[in-house]
Amino acid sequence: MQTTGHTVLITGGAAGIGRALALRFAQAGNHVIAVGRDAHKLAELKATQPAITTIQADLAQASERQRLAEQVSNISILINNAGVQYHGDLVEQQYAQVERDQEIAINLTAPIDLIQRFLPTLQQQPEAAIINVSSGLALVPKQQAPIYCATKAGIHIFTKALRWQLEQTRVRVFEIIPPLVDTAMTAGRGKGKISPEALVEEFWRGFSRDKYQLAIGKVKLLIQLQRFVPSVADRLMRYGR
Repeated sequence: MQTTGHTVLITGGAAGIGRALALRFAQAGNHVIAVGRDAHKLAELKATQPAITTIQADLAQASERQRLAEQVSNISILINNAGVQYHGDLVEQQYAQVERDQEIAINLTAPIDLIQRFLPTLQQQPEAAIINVSSGLALVPKQQAPIYCATKAGIHIFTKALRWQLEQTRVRVFEIIPPLVDTAMTAGRGKGKISPEALVEEFWRGFSRDKYQLAIGKVKLLIQLQRFVPSVADRLMRYGR
């Protein structure tokens, strides 16, 4: 996959993994369009790299996704990175309906919808890519975040099926499977985090070599544990350690 000369749309592009991806793609000579909900964070990103185009949008809303698709054209890389995670106990009814619906809408519905909306454009490009960001929790869940884990598992399986559907086209389908990353979403949770920048550099090496499923950092070990000693993987991941 060529790593330069693209127009790249990144959701959740104002912070965390998305921000690191936006800066890396911009530095490599791509036109980057970063989408996010937080106007202040988008402005900070723009100040850091003025060449990046920023768009404020709440992708939980279908109308906002439609507006984005109408506003942006001619992209050759779509990166579905935006995500939210809430902790809650369904037995104790600790999940608010708005949190549950937002997790599903942002983590699962929005990526699928955006892919459908942008796929005709992507298919017209000489070379194109869809990059979905899932999670190690898509493979082995943690008890405190069942809905988040379900949405990421959905993205993981959807990405594989989509790759099969597009294998005879010019659109390549990648998946980033992150470990625990040091972002605002994981503040106060877990240990042994990697930085968004370290994740992106590992992704970049695989992306440039057309490695379609990119298990980052400790996720590679998690995959082996799940394959050979799944009970150990469950014990390690159940409480988010």
